[in-house]
Amino acid sequence: MNSYDDGTPAQRMATETRFEQVKRKRLYFSLGLIVAAGLAACNLPERSRSLGDPNVAAKTLALQVCSNCHGVQGVSVSPNFPNLAAQSQPYLVEQLKSFKSHGRSDPAGFEYMWGISARLSDDQINGLAAYFSSQSPPPGKAGNQASFKENSLKEGQKIFEQGIAANNTPACSGCHGAHGEGIQQFPRLAGQHSDYIVKQLMVFQRTDERPEGVMMKGIAHELTPENMKNVAAYLEAMPSIQ
Repeated sequence: MNSYDDGTPAQRMATETRFEQVKRKRLYFSLGLIVAAGLAACNLPERSRSLGDPNVAAKTLALQVCSNCHGVQGVSVSPNFPNLAAQSQPYLVEQLKSFKSHGRSDPAGFEYMWGISARLSDDQINGLAAYFSSQSPPPGKAGNQASFKENSLKEGQKIFEQGIAANNTPACSGCHGAHGEGIQQFPRLAGQHSDYIVKQLMVFQRTDERPEGVMMKGIAHELTPENMKNVAAYLEAMPSIQ
């Protein structure tokens, strides 16, 4: 009886110890496979998020890095980040190069874009611009302007198409296209987030943080906050064309 009582716990302990050792070995082996697979994936350019590797394709960066803020197809969810879909390709190239050289220093941009653009090659910049410019434009958001007065869209349309004669403010359409589609280095405005447009107009008006847009500083100089909100509301609601 005594030998039975003494031996069984020992045998159980030995069995449990061997079982735990096997479990531990299997766990280590599984973790090893996961780590190895992860390292292998990171070494493949098409699956890499590296912003310092010129061999990473621009489309890969667009899908794995830029999409976090601007959306996979260049249509962002948050108004803090501009829509890039169907944007003017020359404009996108100019902005990326301006961020990279620290020429553009508006806070909403440099906080994110200085670091991201720092080691992009010219080929990657051109590729990113080509990718986003080829995406379908964002639809207008008519009916989503509850925060503006009822006549905001009409007033905004008037500013966009005719300007403001009283203070010699030219029509936005003269540079940005009759449908806000953008022309060369002048960006697409149709369908852009109204909050983003207002913020950028204020940057142009009050600072020198976007030196490549020196023309806009003069144009925005006479705009009132209400003018800005009205034209921004109209542009966000504007139906987009390719």
